[in-house]
Amino acid sequence: MADRSDAPHLPRSAPIEAYGNSGFAFAGMSHRGSLLCLPEAIWAWPVKSPEQIDRVALARVFEAARGIDTLIIGTGSGVWLAPAPLRAALRAVHIVLDTMQTGPAIRTYNIMIGERRRVAAALIAVP
Repeated sequence: MADRSDAPHLPRSAPIEAYGNSGFAFAGMSHRGSLLCLPEAIWAWPVKSPEQIDRVALARVFEAARGIDTLIIGTGSGVWLAPAPLRAALRAVHIVLDTMQTGPAIRTYNIMIGERRRVAAALIAVP
């Protein structure tokens, strides 16, 4: 039996309608915790702080790399610079990385999916 946290919340991409209270609203649903938004699905993401972001935490992004041009990481309420090895690993699979606080990350992600761009977002929930 699959782990419930491993099941997609939505089997497609969708704009993020709201965030805060340690969660997000999208496609008429709400979710508490962080999200990993890929072109084919929105997943629960166990990351709670930028320091937890590594290649393992982004495994689904690397698996889907052929369908992603840009990865936006929403770092919560703080600023974070991705470690050089992670930036190099993403560059090696031709994914452009952009990190910013979660609010601006959501706005950027929503614009890019509205333009039908090949974008993914890793969004850390904020209180």
